[in-house]
Amino acid sequence: MNRVTLEPITRRPAVVIAGLVVLAVLAFVAVNRLVHRFQEQEKAWAGHLFASGQADLGAGKPERALEELRAALTYSRDNFQYQLALARALRDTGRTEESEAYLINLWEHLPQDGAVNLALGRLYAREQALDKSIQYYHNAIYGVWGADADARRRDARLELTEFLLREHALPQAQAELITLAASGPLSPELHLQVARLFAQAQDNEHALAEFQDVLSKDRGNAVALAGAGGAAFRLGRYRTAEGYLQNAVKADPQDAQAKQLLQTSSLILQADPFGRRVSNSERNRRIRMAFEQAGKRLDSCASAQGIDLSAQSTAPGLPSLKASWSAMKPRLAQLNAPREADTPDAATDLAFRIEQQTETICGPPSGLDQALLLLSQDRAGAER
Repeated sequence: MNRVTLEPITRRPAVVIAGLVVLAVLAFVAVNRLVHRFQEQEKAWAGHLFASGQADLGAGKPERALEELRAALTYSRDNFQYQLALARALRDTGRTEESEAYLINLWEHLPQDGAVNLALGRLYAREQALDKSIQYYHNAIYGVWGADADARRRDARLELTEFLLREHALPQAQAELITLAASGPLSPELHLQVARLFAQAQDNEHALAEFQDVLSKDRGNAVALAGAGGAAFRLGRYRTAEGYLQNAVKADPQDAQAKQLLQTSSLILQADPFGRRVSNSERNRRIRMAFEQAGKRLDSCASAQGIDLSAQSTAPGLPSLKASWSAMKPRLAQLNAPREADTPDAATDLAFRIEQQTETICGPPSGLDQALLLLSQDRAGAER
């Protein structure tokens, strides 16, 4: 019987190597699975910390939120969303230098990203750095966004405008609003918001046009009626203002400001001697009324300031105005006389000068005096 000799396996190099390779592959797969599972666990834990941090921010717990957001980044260091959220939280809790460092780092990697530029714009707005704020807000407006890009760009421009208004940068705010108004169809709510912002920016021409556009689609809109009336009033177009304000008060009887502007507009139109279709007798009555009212205002202002109107003085001032008023008064009895052809204009000019001078000395007037003062600033525009 032949004996079979089994060669020890250790003397078969190929088998040994193959076995080792198999073991190595199995070990690599096992380690890879463990690493992947560990990474997934880290990712899940980072997501949990991020969500918790966002919730704490919303609940008014910024310090706790910062700890959670920092921890989230330790598990996911390159996560753009986490870095941006942490930078925003740092900014909103006053840690502007640290926030700026994060945001500039993100911006260097993604200079066209709308969200990063918006965050930087808000950061510099918080620091009242006007030029830098405008720069990064504009980058955001013209930057890259994902979903709802047009709405996000529009919101960024509105936010920039409101910041400029807070900083009293009115020309820049007006420019942003003009661009926004021309950017395309706006919703009724946004159209009204733009109109009101124009008014805040003291661009009453554009404000009036925007309010009128709103009213062309919604004739009974109380806010637009009051806004149009206010813009027309500030432009000195008191006839137009009166019409809008009458309808505004009808639409909202509780609007005290509209009522006040309506009252003043009506007083101006009733006192205006240059109004359309005013007869000579009515014109003369209005001139006399304005003249007498200005005299009363002159006396009360002088009394409040302790000024002696009987003092002889040729220098500009209340005594000089009183002397002119006293000299003019007898001439008003003969306004229609041929020799008094220049008296109506002279008496009106004097009444207006008194209202202007007393405002400088005694402050803004009210009632009929306010109406005369406003009329003196634009005599020809009241009837528009």
